[in-house]
Amino acid sequence: MSVLAGIHAIWLRELKRSLRDRGQFIGGVSRPILWVLIMGIGLNPYFRGEVYGEVRYVVPFTFIQFIFPAVIALNMLYTAVQSAVSVIWDREFGFLREILVSPLDRWAVLLGKVLGGATVAIMHGLLVVLLAPIADVPLTPVRLLKGLGLMFVLAFGLTSLGMIIANRMRTFEGFGVFANAVILPLYFTSSSIFPLDPSLTRAQMVVIFPEWLVTVVRLNPLTYAVDALRGVFINFHQFPWVTDLTVLFGLSLGCFLIALWDFRRV
Repeated sequence: MSVLAGIHAIWLRELKRSLRDRGQFIGGVSRPILWVLIMGIGLNPYFRGEVYGEVRYVVPFTFIQFIFPAVIALNMLYTAVQSAVSVIWDREFGFLREILVSPLDRWAVLLGKVLGGATVAIMHGLLVVLLAPIADVPLTPVRLLKGLGLMFVLAFGLTSLGMIIANRMRTFEGFGVFANAVILPLYFTSSSIFPLDPSLTRAQMVVIFPEWLVTVVRLNPLTYAVDALRGVFINFHQFPWVTDLTVLFGLSLGCFLIALWDFRRV
């Protein structure tokens, strides 16, 4: 019970700290508006594919519907990774040292921090879900519950990734620069704004796209998280469902274990 109480206290502190940060809230609102309303509507007429001289829809969805699950992942990605800056903040002002000398095990301290950041990331993901009627994405209670489950696993893994970065950074400036250097490539190479046509083989894909790009997209773990969210919200998959879940859970567990290994050496 004392361990659970300690985890809850750290989780609650992380949650309150993030909710009081107006900058995070403004970013959490502005990103969905920019991507869903401006990018989604503006680029929707150009969402076509040309394969061997035949112009057709690459996927049977509008562009705004296609990027809607990816924007959920983007909003969570920014929030989850940036929430880990609290590690640098606590280290700078001595609070982390006080926690680490307490009877609470380090894994419990890290778990509380990760759960706090993941909770805030899920909230920011739900800000995008509120735009579902505008994106013409029908929501049902079952879809919403499945989506929340995937969002929690993804938020847990991304917050752990942020912890890995924060454990290796000593300044706020360094963390910000390095975090953005990770966030943007992860997002743009996750098939978030362009589809890899599931009807094509890899050999056909490399005719349309550069081979290195197809390889990077397939190696990016966020690709499978976005694909899983698309499967839930618009019933579209580019990869097998089992593959999506395996990579998603592997990402979360792997990042947490690496973060824990680093945290034990702080």
